[in-house]
Amino acid sequence: MVILIGGNGYTGKTLLSQKLLERYKIPYLSIDHIKMGLYRGFKDEKYNPEQDSFILGETLWPIIKGIIMTNIENRQNIIIEGCYILPHLIDDFEDSYSKEIVSVFLGFSDNYIRNSYKSKIIKNQSIIEFREEESESMNEQIQLHKIFRQKCLENKVNYLEIDKDYEMEIEKVIKFIDKRTNFIQTI
Repeated sequence: MVILIGGNGYTGKTLLSQKLLERYKIPYLSIDHIKMGLYRGFKDEKYNPEQDSFILGETLWPIIKGIIMTNIENRQNIIIEGCYILPHLIDDFEDSYSKEIVSVFLGFSDNYIRNSYKSKIIKNQSIIEFREEESESMNEQIQLHKIFRQKCLENKVNYLEIDKDYEMEIEKVIKFIDKRTNFIQTI
């Protein structure tokens, strides 16, 4: 089984992956690490971290897809997370692979961003991995989430939006994933 977690930056993809690792005892892979390995290892500008995440997502997809297919073929479980998992690419698998994939896309409502930008989103940005500074303003975050929400709705993927209580709503995301996986619950 492969669990894919996509979404904009700061939505807690890595935190959710860590919680799922602890719950299911399966590893997770951050696509950021692949991107940075390719960028630093090959000095290839097409993997430049400053590039638009949708362009990078398209560029990285053949590699990510290959990793997903290999894990399924080898009957290995893995969680893969990152903002480079794009909603329109989820249907890029034959049925034999698709039935082994659970995908979730996280987003924030406008309301959540307005009410929690500094107190929760920015405050918790380094809870699992270190981040030096915020990259977008509150208004930019709202706009990015609107665009991402629309892309998810257009592609009919599992889009789960945090609106009020992050911890409570992330637990709903975990329950959503629980129902779609065949992992034995460890808690």
